[in-house]
Amino acid sequence: MSQPDSAPPPASSDPWPERVEVLNSNLLRVGVLASMTFVLAGLGLMFFHHPSYFLSAQELQRLTSPGAAFPKSLPEVAAGLRDRRGQSVVVVGLLILIVTPILRVALSMVLFALERDPTFVVITAAVLSILAASFFLGAVG
Repeated sequence: MSQPDSAPPPASSDPWPERVEVLNSNLLRVGVLASMTFVLAGLGLMFFHHPSYFLSAQELQRLTSPGAAFPKSLPEVAAGLRDRRGQSVVVVGLLILIVTPILRVALSMVLFALERDPTFVVITAAVLSILAASFFLGAVG
């Protein structure tokens, strides 16, 4: 009587799914690390330029209060970066953190297109469109 073949099925020889997962995870990892780097550098700049934040509770409260001296538009961020303002560097870090998952969705759409998977391209394009619409509607309102 012959024994049933109990060997596991052969592993897929297509490395594409694993490469896609690694690419997506690397994108998220780099985005979060870049964001953290900018936020910490910005905080360092703020406390370097304003050591009074360490000494005065009123100064620190002024920094952390709603409507504080943080830039609220891209031109203000650019001007703050030119002036080496820590608040602008922190905002760049936060923008990187916001953009990272959006880039992941865009990357996924491209990868699905390369795989010739039209269903997932359409679904991912719809998600990307919703994200873009939310930003534009949020900017208007």
